[in-house]
Amino acid sequence: MGDIHSNLTALERVLEDAEGWDLALCLGDVVGYGPDPGECVSRVRRMEMRCVAGNHDAAVVSGETWGFNPYAAAAVHINRRLLGPEAIRWLRGLPGHLNLELERVGVALYHGSPRDPLNEYIFPQEAYAWAGRLLEMAGADLLLLGHTHVPYLVEVEGGCLANPGSVGQPRDGDPRASYMLIDLEGGEVSISHRRVEYDIDEVAERMRRIGLPEFLASRLYYGH
Repeated sequence: MGDIHSNLTALERVLEDAEGWDLALCLGDVVGYGPDPGECVSRVRRMEMRCVAGNHDAAVVSGETWGFNPYAAAAVHINRRLLGPEAIRWLRGLPGHLNLELERVGVALYHGSPRDPLNEYIFPQEAYAWAGRLLEMAGADLLLLGHTHVPYLVEVEGGCLANPGSVGQPRDGDPRASYMLIDLEGGEVSISHRRVEYDIDEVAERMRRIGLPEFLASRLYYGH
């Protein structure tokens, strides 16, 4: 999963839908945009999820919002105020990328891309054009990226490039929380994307209550 963005309600629904798993992976941006940064950090930590840093995670740690639009910047500052020092320390310690060997499959995790782990957007069109090169750069059989909030799967000779979409703020026109299940049994890669409904009204109301921009609450209903 990736791009939880402080949306605990969506995260809990994803975890219920996924049921059992051997290992949970997060592609960054645990915080930002939503109303529950501390609760999302705690939930990810309790699960011992393997997680990389996202650009919103880094911004919440530093307080630096250069390059962020006004809505995202406002959410960064509100999320930062809501987090305790232990959560900030955990976010600061997140690696820029991870390379794992799982069931004889080399798996690489980045928020953005191997070229720019925090900030490069690899949308589906770039994924189809550059999948082979990105896999080579990552040194992986399976490369997992976040950041775009758009789910996709590209299979090429020698590997797969995939994005689970966003748990907390989808942007592909479908407001349901997005994640994916990966089966690596026998060294073969099988991926299925999943969508889960959650109580957007409840999340949007809590966002408004703590002063997050109305635009961020409203966009949850439309998935963009």
